[in-house]
Parts: sequence; C-alpha cells; structure tokens
Amino acid sequence: MRLTQAAAKTKQQFNIPDVVDLFSGCGGLSYGFHLAGFEVASGLEIDEHACNTASYNLHWKLGHDKEHLCEDIRNINASDLISGNKRPLITIGGPPCQAYSRIGKSKIKSLGEHRFGLNDQRAFLYQEFIRVGLELESDAIIMENVPEAVNFFGRNIPQMVCNILERNGYNAIWTILNSADFGVPQTRERVFVIAIKKEIGKIYFLPEPTHQNPLEKLNEKIQSKYNKFSTVDNFRMPIIADNTTPKWVTSHDALSDLPALFPSSASKYKLHKMNTKMPYQTPPLNAYQKKMRSIYENKYSNLVDANCFRKTGRDFRIFERMKQGDDYRDAFEIAIKLFEDACKYYNVSKAEKEAYARLKKEYVPPYDNTKFHSKWKKLQPDKPSHTLVAHLGTDTYSHIHPYEPRGISVREAARLQSFPDSFIFNVPMGSAFKQIGNAVPPLLAMGVAKAVLKNINL
Repeated sequence: MRLTQAAAKTKQQFNIPDVVDLFSGCGGLSYGFHLAGFEVASGLEIDEHACNTASYNLHWKLGHDKEHLCEDIRNINASDLISGNKRPLITIGGPPCQAYSRIGKSKIKSLGEHRFGLNDQRAFLYQEFIRVGLELESDAIIMENVPEAVNFFGRNIPQMVCNILERNGYNAIWTILNSADFGVPQTRERVFVIAIKKEIGKIYFLPEPTHQNPLEKLNEKIQSKYNKFSTVDNFRMPIIADNTTPKWVTSHDALSDLPALFPSSASKYKLHKMNTKMPYQTPPLNAYQKKMRSIYENKYSNLVDANCFRKTGRDFRIFERMKQGDDYRDAFEIAIKLFEDACKYYNVSKAEKEAYARLKKEYVPPYDNTKFHSKWKKLQPDKPSHTLVAHLGTDTYSHIHPYEPRGISVREAARLQSFPDSFIFNVPMGSAFKQIGNAVPPLLAMGVAKAVLKNINL
C-alpha cells in the first residue's frame, strides 16, 4: 500500500518490516498489523471469497495494483509471494485449526477415521507455514491458532513450532491471549507463537492488554489455568491488565448504534443486499463505536452496509421469548410451550398423528435438547460476546441478538470481531459470516503487532 508522508516517516524511523500473510482468511490478522503501521506486501489464501475480501480491503480500495494469491500453500514457494530481495520482512498467519478444535474434531470424525486426528493433513499445515517463512528468510514469524493446539493427541503444536524455529536461528515463545483484553467485545482465546531472528533481538515484550476483566476472580482463575504450562520451555504467561485500563467492551457497547432491523417477531423480514447502506440508530455513543466508525479526525461515517441476517421464520418467536444469556435448553422449553399453545388454539391432539407432527415441526426445532446447549445463545448486553465461530456461515443460532428476535447481522458479527465499519465484505452473506467467524480480531492482531515491533532491534 502507498504510505502517506507522515506514515512513511514513521516507517523509516522505526524501520517497520513488511508483512506476508499466509492462510490469511479475509485478512483480520494482517489488517491488525496494518493498523499498527506495517505494510502488507502480499498474502496467501485458498478460499476464493476470503481472498477477494482480503485483497479488496488491504490492496484494491487503497488503489494498489496487487492482490492476495489464491492457492494451496503446498503448491507455492517464497518467490511466488515476493519478487526480489525485499527487506525487512516478517511472515504471519494462522494455519487451519479445524483438526485441533473440539468443534472441528466432532465434525471430522463423522467423516471417517481417514480424515480424523493424525490422519487429518490440515493438522500439519503448520509445517508448510514454517517452510515458506524460512524460505522468505523472515526477520520474524508470527503464528496464530486455537488453544486446543497445545494438546493435539498428546502433541503441543505451539511448542513444536518453537523448537523448529529455534533450530533455524530464531528466538521463539508462545502464549495464550484473550481478545477481550485488547478491546474486542468478545472473549476469544488464541495461541500465538512469536519468533524473531537471534541476530535481530530477543523477545522481551509480550502483547500488552488495553482492557481489564471486570471480574478479578476470573483473572485469578485464568492465571491458574495457564500455570500448567509454566514448565513448558517456551511458554510465556500473558500479561494481565492493571486496574487503570478500561473494562472489557460489552456486546451493548459494540452493537447499540447499529441499525434496528427486526424489532419484533411480527416484523416483516427483509433480506438486505450486502452493499445496501443504512443509517445508524444514533451517533457513536462510546469509544468503541467511535473507533469502528471513525473516518479521520473525529469524523464518523453516517451509513453502514452488511445489514443482512438470516430468515429463520420458525424461530423468531422463540428468540423473542428468550432471556439474555439463555441457551438451547431454554429455547427448547419455550418452543414446547408455544407448540402446546398452538395445539390448543388449533384443537389438535396427539391422536391426530399427521396434523400433530406437522404442527410440531412448525414450532419445535428438531435438535436434541440434551446435547445442543451451546449451539444457541442469546447475547448478554453487559458482557462481551462469546467466541464467534466459522459455523456462522451455516447458521447464526449461536449468536442471537440481545434486543431483537433474530440472529446477528453480518455487520454485527464484524463489530464483535473488531472489524471497522469501513471493512467491506463484497461476498455472499454465508461466506461473509464464515470469514468473520474464522478471522483473527484486528484489535487483538494490532496488540500482537505492537509487541513484535518493540522486540525488533533493526
């Protein structure tokens, strides 16, 4: 991207490296590095829609004639990403996490043993990530993944990555960070490996949280949970924010200024196009909303796009009766009550099997209420959201709007991940949801980027 004169001066002063982003997804990790002053030189992503989103927001809309490479990492070399001896340079990325995560494991296992566990080739794509990072002679290498990667069938993947990088001339550490500590309105834990060439510098600085957990006892619980890694060679305990920092950003803080889309279950559903812009409900009401809407120098956008949400007609009336924080168990009880009331209203009894079954299908979701608890959840406005997942691409039951009887919209999902409203998802709704659920929150990525910059002594 072409830097402004002021940004160019800053880059020269601090000698900020360029970034190559592997497994970039829609660009959340590299966008966070961009916010910290890094230039995104190139990127790689196998999903065409996600590749287009990253290319648009990191290159095209800035007027740069380049794009992320849409390709399988196993088919490329360093020369495909960077032409010439471009220095300094760092490699960042998040290899696929589905093989490690609990959600991914259950789905993959159902596809057969040849796709599960150590037989899942995606579990070892971190080796390709390291290969390309080393081919690029990267001054630093940053890898992100899910916490479950620390115990993948007895293997600690972050530690294994550190071991490989140290054998290849890097100082390397790994840690676990919570996005809520970095101003993201979402509790999302992720593992980060940070490695820097030994001749450049040691790793003295970890990412510094900008926000504090309002529950002090929870901080103690988190530290206790991480203590089990204290004997692992390259693990570093994350920094806990002090009480001078702001409290975690809540779902209400994140969403309350966005357009009202569906006030009641009796409202008429309308599927807005992804590029349809609508006015905000209010001016920005807090620091987070200002950050998400900021154009420059206290100027804020007046219109916002991606205001589309799914039509789940059977369930709007269930959502309306759910309390904030309710999960599928509560939803199922509500559905049964609505069904029983409907049976009375329409005078349908169990004896009328066909009519009874047809009416039940109209009111009661077909999911097992003993196993499906976390698949539905209504957001609590006084807390950050729970973790967004790629399954948003299939449905949005996991994140039900705190005030309106519907799943969250694409823009609301983006807000909960800390993508600014100027970040455009020029793709179908399902793809946008999936990209957002898979992404690294940009504000978390910016915290990591700032720590990397402090550690580099060029």
